[in-house]
Amino acid sequence: FSAVVDGYKAVLEYRTVDENTVDFCHTFVPDELRGKGVAAVLAKAAFAYAKEQQLQVIPSCSYIATYMQRYPQ
Repeated sequence: FSAVVDGYKAVLEYRTVDENTVDFCHTFVPDELRGKGVAAVLAKAAFAYAKEQQLQVIPSCSYIATYMQRYPQ
């Protein structure tokens, strides 16, 4: 998952563990975009995809783990 804002690219990297599981393993937001909610937008899109595909999520990325605690739905 990625987003380009003002010419800067933010990414949420993932790995497919098996046919039912995805690991959200790394989130990167350039300094120029931090604090603007870009990572949250990427996380929301990634979780929507996982839900649509009926995938279990492993939150290897600390940002994603925190996001899951804040938004358990």
